Amino acid sequence: MAGIKALISLSFGGAVGLMFLMLGCALPQYNQYWPLFVLFFYILSPIPYCIARRLVDDTDATSNACKELAIFLTTGIVVSAFGLPIVFARAELIYWGACALVLTGNTVIFATILGFFLVFGSNDDFSWQQ
Repeated sequence: MAGIKALISLSFGGAVGLMFLMLGCALPQYNQYWPLFVLFFYILSPIPYCIARRLVDDTDATSNACKELAIFLTTGIVVSAFGLPIVFARAELIYWGACALVLTGNTVIFATILGFFLVFGSNDDFSWQQ
């Protein structure tokens, strides 16, 4: 039952984050859809860590270069997602209010992705390597 509550709260967090992103794009005073390019970063952010988790054997407690590289790439993707709206606002493609809404949406979405990995990432019931 705890898994269902976590899944519902994570889906609510994702919906709230996407709502902020859509508000930053579709409000009549902003009306620019350039910030939707951060959706690519939402899709790309969990991929390096998921690939590294499949390739790495977690039996040893020491750090692993593959996992460290995956965390580094994920960090670069997340920083790029926060930087893109700021670059758009500085180039005057979008307004600063839209930038603030997109950054708020980024914070909520990436917290939701992190929460998903914290809640559902520890147990490996559905492993490909069974």
